[in-house]
Amino acid sequence: MRDRFPHLRQDVAASLVVFLVALPLCIGVAVASGVPAELGLVTGIVGGIVTGLMRGSSLQVSGPAAGLTVLVFEAVRTYGLPVLGVIVLLAGVLQLAMGLLKWGRWFRAISLAVVEGMLAGIGLVIIAGQLYAAAGADAPASGLEKVARLPEAVVEAAGSPAALVSFAIAAGTVVLIVLWRRLPGPVRAVPGALAAVVLAAFLTWWLELPVATVEVDGLLGAVQPPGLDAFAELASPGLLGTVLAFALIASAESLFSAAAVDRLHDGPRTHYDKELMAQGAGNTVCGLLGALPLTAVIVRSSANVQAGARTKASRVLHGVWLLLFAAALPATLELVPLAALAGILVHAGWKLIPFRGVVTLWRSHRGEAVVLVVTAVAIVTIDMFQGVLIGLALSVAKAAWDASHVRLDVVDPGAGPVRARLSGNATFLRLPRILDALEALPRDRSVELDLSGLHHLDHACRAALRTWAEQRGAPGDGPVSMTALPALPRQREGRETVGAGR
Repeated sequence: MRDRFPHLRQDVAASLVVFLVALPLCIGVAVASGVPAELGLVTGIVGGIVTGLMRGSSLQVSGPAAGLTVLVFEAVRTYGLPVLGVIVLLAGVLQLAMGLLKWGRWFRAISLAVVEGMLAGIGLVIIAGQLYAAAGADAPASGLEKVARLPEAVVEAAGSPAALVSFAIAAGTVVLIVLWRRLPGPVRAVPGALAAVVLAAFLTWWLELPVATVEVDGLLGAVQPPGLDAFAELASPGLLGTVLAFALIASAESLFSAAAVDRLHDGPRTHYDKELMAQGAGNTVCGLLGALPLTAVIVRSSANVQAGARTKASRVLHGVWLLLFAAALPATLELVPLAALAGILVHAGWKLIPFRGVVTLWRSHRGEAVVLVVTAVAIVTIDMFQGVLIGLALSVAKAAWDASHVRLDVVDPGAGPVRARLSGNATFLRLPRILDALEALPRDRSVELDLSGLHHLDHACRAALRTWAEQRGAPGDGPVSMTALPALPRQREGRETVGAGR
């Protein structure tokens, strides 16, 4: 046995740690997504056993993620729980197709500012929504309403003893998770989120606190494969857009997580196309079971690495432990107060917001910081899919602006021709600045315009420079001597003189 599985002891120990980390998160994400708690466990089981057995990333752990909570909640609210399985199923098939087409590597080309902005926006929406759940109230539907109605919700909660008790449990959960890291090493072997949930459940039972707890219908009862009626919703264009959003966002989050996990260990590196197919296979199975979508989760993955995992056996075993728990002890979930799960998700949402990253970006790359903030704000005020699209469009526009950097150096000796040299990339984005500088040159002197320093000259700039030179043909204007780019198509190299004196 030891010869065939030389790292079995380390992997079993790590799998238990990951199981303890994943258990409260699976339940919390499911409840926050508006689906039965058991479906979160189903997705965790599939992420461990199905995705875990496949190739791609050896130590990355998959399951239900807080990053998709907002999208799942909106999908369930719009189309209903039975259609969720169809959405997840098609998203998984789309991921499989992207993996077969070897598109996995292209997700690394997505701007990090857009991804961090997406996570920040999700974190803000999660926090805003779970603050209502912490007080035992129903949250508004849109992200903007969640934020706007918080003051009113605080006033209402302050006048309700039951709401204050519920909020105290949530706040205590957050405080315990934060302080848990400062406890001695042996105590920290138990994940802080699990300890907080167990303590909250015990106090709720012992003191008979008037707070809502998780409702459990049984694992088999919660699994509802999508029927033919659910597939009929495919006629809706909005549903196809939701499928695309699920696939793209889940893929991006998983592959960025893989890159982060690779930096935590010195084992085999991630094969991105195979990892994308592994995620697609997992989501296909989750869709067939009517469960939540899965992604790679950095919290569980980092816990797996830090616990000493050596092979993918640890993540597979963590799925086995989740299956045994769901089969043998589902009734224990009824003791867990919803307020405690809200506290866990508030803490998870807070960790999604890169406060230090925004400050660092603002100091060194302000354009990237703007992309991050705009993406996050768009997700909160509009919706997740459109917010990500806005972030991507802004990132592309910024890249085009940066790529069009051009410099104009003017040397005026006081007598004789004025020498001007353009260097860099001259595109239409910089054209107004170029023309303003050229039109400010003395009109009674000849101009030698050197374009040999340009790496790129687009059609708009080329036409504008010719027009500017031709317009200096009035009486008294000096001629323009323009050195053409060697790479210009169908144009002789060397000098051409336009304007007065031709």
